[in-house]
Amino acid sequence: MRTIPQLFESSVKQFGDNTFIHEKHDGKYREISYKKVRDEVYSFAIGLIANGIKKDDRVALVAEGRSEWLIAELAVLYTGAISVPLSTKINEPSELLFRIKHAECKFIITSAKQLDKIRNIVPGLTNLKNIILLDKIQNPRDLEIFYCDLKAEGQQKADSFIKELNKRWTSVKEGDVANISYTSGTTADPKGIMLTHRNYTANVEQADSLFKVPEWYTTLLILSWDHSFAHTVGLYVIMKNGASLAVVEQGKTPMETLRNIPKNIKEIKPVFQLSVPALARSFKKNIESGVKAKGKTTEKLFNNALQLSYKYHGNAWDIHYRNIFKKLLLSLYDKILFTKIRENFGGRMKFFIGGGALLDMELQRFFYAIGIPMFQGYGLTEAAPVISSNTPDKHKLGSSGAVVKNLELKILDEDDKLCPVGEKGEIVVKGENVMKGYWKNPAATRETLKDGWLHTGDLGYLDKDGFLYVLGRFKSLLIANDGEKYSPEGIEEAFVDHSKYIDQCMLYNDQNPYTVCLFVINKAAIKAFLKGKGLFPDSTEALDEAITLISNEVKRYSKDGEFEDMFPQRWLPAAVGILNEAFTEDNGMINSTLKMVRSKVAGHYEDLIKFLYTPDGKKLTNEKNVIALKKLLSG
Repeated sequence: MRTIPQLFESSVKQFGDNTFIHEKHDGKYREISYKKVRDEVYSFAIGLIANGIKKDDRVALVAEGRSEWLIAELAVLYTGAISVPLSTKINEPSELLFRIKHAECKFIITSAKQLDKIRNIVPGLTNLKNIILLDKIQNPRDLEIFYCDLKAEGQQKADSFIKELNKRWTSVKEGDVANISYTSGTTADPKGIMLTHRNYTANVEQADSLFKVPEWYTTLLILSWDHSFAHTVGLYVIMKNGASLAVVEQGKTPMETLRNIPKNIKEIKPVFQLSVPALARSFKKNIESGVKAKGKTTEKLFNNALQLSYKYHGNAWDIHYRNIFKKLLLSLYDKILFTKIRENFGGRMKFFIGGGALLDMELQRFFYAIGIPMFQGYGLTEAAPVISSNTPDKHKLGSSGAVVKNLELKILDEDDKLCPVGEKGEIVVKGENVMKGYWKNPAATRETLKDGWLHTGDLGYLDKDGFLYVLGRFKSLLIANDGEKYSPEGIEEAFVDHSKYIDQCMLYNDQNPYTVCLFVINKAAIKAFLKGKGLFPDSTEALDEAITLISNEVKRYSKDGEFEDMFPQRWLPAAVGILNEAFTEDNGMINSTLKMVRSKVAGHYEDLIKFLYTPDGKKLTNEKNVIALKKLLSG
């Protein structure tokens, strides 16, 4: 099985009557079998061929996760064409236009919810032949045709076109490009990552070597389907094993769709879930809020149970002795507390797999403690994307797990020399899952791919037990004025995760005498704190208290603070800038995978950062911070 059509055909042959997709219609989840999905794929693929699609044509796919999304992509691949999956979170017309135009897409498959975005950029798409609408709408415009009509045409012309379809998919080569997946926009010019059929099938095999996914497993696919992690693991690993995936019930708005997730989880009762840190933090906050709502006694009992579980399990690897009494007490806590929490996840949940970004130790320990481990993995789209992961059979909290089979990995220093075990350097990998290159960008390809080795740009190390530790971006390090470097992500995540008063932050040091930090504060939490002290938000006393509160949050990591040993003191911020605007996708400071775009934050706040390196700016009570706080607290 070297191509995606071959992979799917094999699965249909083995698991044809198994449910592949659970999807809600008329308020109830309905089941779609592997055979039924293939019938739909054949019909739509023939409709595309009859409509003139050629081998290697590019087809943009801009839609919410749904059965038609997967059917459409498979059909495109069966015709020998190339799918260009794009995030529905791309709202800036210029960004959407760049990707579709750069890929020279002749067709766009989209939903009614995304149609206005597409219509706005049509004048700039000179190669465009058709826009294929997954939903029926009134008064379609020129170039707009309906998915259902193409599929119906494919059914009508099946007898005359089936030979052509079979010729198309059987002639697809493993080295043919299947997808062009665009980077999230952390740079001004997104790159199109060319992933071949063999990149995907190899990575499915590699992921399968770590995780065994029996055919009775079900997952609710809550991540965006264009997300490389969801794409490979949520769609193609599921497919390979004859398991099933469920579609999140779509609401009228993105927020309504998010609110449907807890309900859908209870309905589907998934066995495992894919997650990213932003979702993990949301789940954790919801659990803690639910516990708190049950009263102080339950909250105290829950916190005691957590602490016992933390001590008992440690990092889940270096355990030489476990106390029988603690085990019995933990079993009791599990029965009266943790089991009830797990019921909110459907009652069958065995584990989460965390990907997309670093998942901090606190989150890993929390979910492990309540009996739904969140196994951290690591990968990037250029590797299709899975590189390593913790698994139920082999895991060490704090690490990104063991490297998949049939993949070479090494850690290199700045001179491209091999680092010994335990020493930090750039993570570099080589295997059949590594991309073909960047679409129409040979310079970037040469920079990233060297003699077949993918230079990830990520900082990490391997420990003596073979576990990979990912420490952040190799290229976005804090750099002191003496040249020493340090990755900022761990400190940033700690500030956010350990403080209810800080929502977002970014550390900055570009060969400067000290590190500075930009904070997005939680306005509601600080207002509640001030109210508890009987202070009016806009009073001088309130501003002083708020500034002291933020200062104390930083001091928790300094000498004699509760977290003094967590990070080297020299990298803690010596100056803090308080912002009156959050990092969001709309302002470009968060990308579609919820990662901070450091260059855009630094560029937007360039003047503030410069000010923080002045004597006045180094004072937390500086004029700019006072003005920002006044604006926030008065709103």
